[in-house]
Amino acid sequence: MVKYIKKCPECGGINLILNKEKGEIICKDCGLVIEEKMIDFSQEWREFDSDQAAKRRRVGAPMTYTKYDRGLGTDVGQRGDIFQLKGKERNKFFRLRKWQYRISTAIERNLKLALAELKRVASYLKLPKSVEEESARIYTMAVQRGLVRGRSMESVVAGALYAACRRHEVPRTLDELSEASGIDKKEIGRTYRFVTRELGIRILPSNPVDYIPRFASALKLNAETQSKAVEILEQAEENELTSGRGPTGIAAASLYVAALINNEKRTQREVADIAGVTEVTIRNRYKELLKKLNLKDKIKKKVKK
Repeated sequence: MVKYIKKCPECGGINLILNKEKGEIICKDCGLVIEEKMIDFSQEWREFDSDQAAKRRRVGAPMTYTKYDRGLGTDVGQRGDIFQLKGKERNKFFRLRKWQYRISTAIERNLKLALAELKRVASYLKLPKSVEEESARIYTMAVQRGLVRGRSMESVVAGALYAACRRHEVPRTLDELSEASGIDKKEIGRTYRFVTRELGIRILPSNPVDYIPRFASALKLNAETQSKAVEILEQAEENELTSGRGPTGIAAASLYVAALINNEKRTQREVADIAGVTEVTIRNRYKELLKKLNLKDKIKKKVKK
């Protein structure tokens, strides 16, 4: 308040003083109290060393989109506290809790259910907190824009999670999201495209290299095979073999080729199951890689040895 008041409205004097103890701004010339009952935003304790400063400073929990009220709301009494009260007081608080739930808006009630489902799916897929926070923000925006109307809550949650995974470059396939949420992957894909389009969320195409470590770990392939698969993918990108093709399919085919070169044979069925694609996709990408990158000779030499 002090920096906005430049002169006394009574006498026009500029000799103003701030009394911090009383929370008042006073004109020293005429004695007019210009401002009173000011809020003191400074700390209410004293500190004499760094240890005391660390112990006495306190802050609240940060805001988060993973809670329907962003973590700023409070509940009327917890169950443990309520049961310590006597009959009339206990009934009073039960009624207050009931009304607190009833007066919440439709958006808040939707967010309560949806964010609980979002946490469950994120936990099942072992997603990092940053992805969970981003997906909760996307879902909240979708609810506020009315994009959930006419669609199942679970499909929008799955679409928001998939969008967040793509934005944070966390490799998760539609098949994995479908398994975790119980929603058909085609429905998740449609909802994902609709939500990102309506909210103006720009998402770059997935990089096939992001899937290599996960697939290699699931297939129990060594580090040399994994590095070889990344090398094959880089060559495929230079020859424009990755454009217009699914990132999971081309990544799985690269791993399959790298495994053959390093004598770590895996069947096309095993690779397809891990990647969530068909054997036909693996076979087609495999043939393209052998033909365009001239890898047939390398595979034959390894087999002969």
